[in-house]
Amino acid sequence: MTQSASPSRWQIGLALASVYVFWGSTYLAIRVALESFPPLLMGAVRFLLAGVVVFAWQVWRGAALPTKAQWKNIAVLGFVLLAIGNGFVCMAEEHVSSGLAAVGVASMPLWAAVFGRLMGQRSRAAEWAGLLLGFSGVVLLNFDAELTGSPIGAILLIIAPISWAFGSAWSRGRDLPAPLMNTAAQMLVGGAYLLVGGLLMGERIVDWPTFKAGLAVAHLAVFGSIFGFGAYVWLLTHVRPALATSYAYVNPPIAVLLGVLLLNEQIGHFALIGMTIILSGVVLITRSRA
Repeated sequence: MTQSASPSRWQIGLALASVYVFWGSTYLAIRVALESFPPLLMGAVRFLLAGVVVFAWQVWRGAALPTKAQWKNIAVLGFVLLAIGNGFVCMAEEHVSSGLAAVGVASMPLWAAVFGRLMGQRSRAAEWAGLLLGFSGVVLLNFDAELTGSPIGAILLIIAPISWAFGSAWSRGRDLPAPLMNTAAQMLVGGAYLLVGGLLMGERIVDWPTFKAGLAVAHLAVFGSIFGFGAYVWLLTHVRPALATSYAYVNPPIAVLLGVLLLNEQIGHFALIGMTIILSGVVLITRSRA
């Protein structure tokens, strides 16, 4: 994978802000989209639409197509990041609120650091302190009544961040296309996985989606996939995995606030306390980045 010049602080900050804000809103959008779409097929529509748009734009600009070796790496990342990492979150939101789903994913930066360590990446003491502080908040989350009352949702929200973290750490140093082409290719492959998985599980879109659900899928495709996922793929090539995945600490308050304001969702005291603790961990992580 060709490395570009070191990015500036404002470029990193802008990419992080895009992932923080856009992905914080996707949990609510997923919840709304589930009113008309089954979870896996909804993800398939989202990623295939976004993937086709970005891939066509890259081809029009003359960008190099992925090589055979790069497609193999893309196939792995499309599966662990989008099919499992995102698909399981969509399935979990059939059982738990959007805010709680976002808080549940907050364990991912810790798993990313663990996998990064196993793959030879070194973590600073302050980085580990921030990760462990954030994870302690996730432990409190397990006492939330909504999550304990939904074993399926709890299991899905354990597997999803582990899979996403593995893919994030595994991608470092792999032979991959330029970030935008990489983004497009992963969305196409991930969308195909979700489409096949949804059909095999018996999912079907039997009625015409409501305007609100269609708008939610459009938001997911444009802001969640093209801008948000594009910024995330770029971050993975320029910063440590723990910093790139720190969005999992910032998304929960955004998701909880939007869920309360727009869907009248409720969240328990343990979840609120846990969210406060895990957010403090992001400060240590961002200050310890390479």
